[in-house]
Amino acid sequence: MHFETTAIHAANHPDEATGAIAPPLHLSTTYERTADGGMPHGFAYVRDGNPTQSRLEEALAAIDAAESALVFASGMAAASAALQVLPAGSHVLIADDSYYGVRNVAEQFFGQWQLAVDFVAMHDLDAVRRAIQPETKLLWTESPSNPLLRICDLRALADVAHEHGAMLAVDGTFASPALQRPIELGADLVLHSTTKYLGGHSDVQGGSLAFRRRDAYAERVEHVRQVIGGVASPFNSWLVLRGIRTLSARMRVHCQNARAIAAFLEAHPRVEVVHYPGLASHPGHEIAKRQMSEFGGMLSFGMKGGREEAIAVVERVKLFTRATSLGAIESLLEHRASSEGPGSRTPQNLLRMSVGLEHPDDLIADLEQALNRH
Repeated sequence: MHFETTAIHAANHPDEATGAIAPPLHLSTTYERTADGGMPHGFAYVRDGNPTQSRLEEALAAIDAAESALVFASGMAAASAALQVLPAGSHVLIADDSYYGVRNVAEQFFGQWQLAVDFVAMHDLDAVRRAIQPETKLLWTESPSNPLLRICDLRALADVAHEHGAMLAVDGTFASPALQRPIELGADLVLHSTTKYLGGHSDVQGGSLAFRRRDAYAERVEHVRQVIGGVASPFNSWLVLRGIRTLSARMRVHCQNARAIAAFLEAHPRVEVVHYPGLASHPGHEIAKRQMSEFGGMLSFGMKGGREEAIAVVERVKLFTRATSLGAIESLLEHRASSEGPGSRTPQNLLRMSVGLEHPDDLIADLEQALNRH
């Protein structure tokens, strides 16, 4: 079955009680139990599970080609749960261009969790092999990465991880399952910030983990979610579920617009470099062609004039919204290093762009006036 069909029909069955086509939203925090504490309806308390969340998890597992999935209150709640259940003494390799929030978790909490970490360029397989230790239990990567849009060979990384008895986890937020399904390429775990493309409208926060197998590791992650409480609300689960139904259609326009803008920026004399895997000049272009069905709606670019000129462009745009986040219907532009804060490792001349669903000619015209004004 094609992905577009799966995304619409996964966990999308008429409501048994009413025949409603739209899925019901169950806001109850508690559920009826028997006198001896039994759960005749399968639910007890919202933190343990609820019908809307269960329906979303069924849909997420289907679109990520996974055996099971869990949803969380945020992408960082999902990432933290996946990392903190690793056995004490484990070593983790994290991509050096991973989302800065994951780096913060490693730097601020791994010591307390008795985990060791090294950051490595995951697109360099030889560097990965050199960095692996006997205690390495997990390789954590992104492809495309945030914010430099680096591409990793996910199938090759999975092979390297498994050769050494480790798992491969992939943050697939930038691509979404519509364009790339890492489990089909050998990954063991896939994370999404469902706040982004899966929600798609800048109105919901959430995160998810999809597991190749529902094994002891997946069960430990679920236990952490239940005990520590990083659960998604029923309403947020319902919004993400609704977003999944239009994901494929939205991604087609995101990708079409991003390709046009990337080509425009690459030809502009004031732009130093464009990071977009759909460009033939991108070093990961050929790998992206193999493992992605399209190249996505995210890109970043560096200005020849450095930090001051980059910030000036952000100030001059009129149609782009100056805001953090990504993956929604409106186009966003930000000076990424400023958004990440004092500890940012992002180049100071870099602008990150989330390309929305507006007409590409209008977006290009806005960029043209912002780049050409002095």
